[in-house]
Amino acid sequence: MLFGTILSLAVTASAIALPKGLGSSCDVSHAQINLPTTPPMLVAPTGTPSFIVLSMGTENYTCTSAGTYMNIGAVAELFDISCLYKTPIQEAAYALWNAAPPSVTPLDLIASLHNSTSHAILGQHYVIRNPITGTGGVPKWDFTSQGVYKGNANAFVVANIDSAVPAPNPANAPYLRLTHLLGDLADQIYRVDTKGGQPPAGSCTPGSPVIAVRYTAKYWLFGGSIKK
Repeated sequence: MLFGTILSLAVTASAIALPKGLGSSCDVSHAQINLPTTPPMLVAPTGTPSFIVLSMGTENYTCTSAGTYMNIGAVAELFDISCLYKTPIQEAAYALWNAAPPSVTPLDLIASLHNSTSHAILGQHYVIRNPITGTGGVPKWDFTSQGVYKGNANAFVVANIDSAVPAPNPANAPYLRLTHLLGDLADQIYRVDTKGGQPPAGSCTPGSPVIAVRYTAKYWLFGGSIKK
């Protein structure tokens, strides 16, 4: 099954002896996030981490009338890495994901894992219309329909991007700080340790199809009333 391949290859490729595997539940309340220490910087989080997850999917871009790429959100599957957050699991996952046939989409990945009972699976990350303003798109982390929190209608968070800074390697998607709009899953979300996700360099042709660029990242969720 694709899920088993992803997990086994990701852990094997990390070349790290791990006492517990992907999806094992470890206490992350004392985990310390590593943020850039030189300007520009993200505001440090308040409170304690509730979840640390691996995101595996695509950043999606449209071409503006000015011939530049504009991000229109992501689609990704989310995995519990509470026991692996100190490892470069995002690097191994990206190598595997990037090597998959171009025809494999995040929706294929999600569908292939939908009926799995593994605790590694937490849910999905995608964009919805802003529920407050009714316009524009905002990201959502959704644990309600899959994984160990399936059926908990409040196990989600919708958030606004508060700030972004370039990744240490600008070839990777920027690091983000996001703040809560709706849901009980978190009060603050940070995207760090990104791999991939940037659009092609240069201009694009207005009206050309949306492009999907594969990426992986770690998301740290702070606060919220839903705990592991």
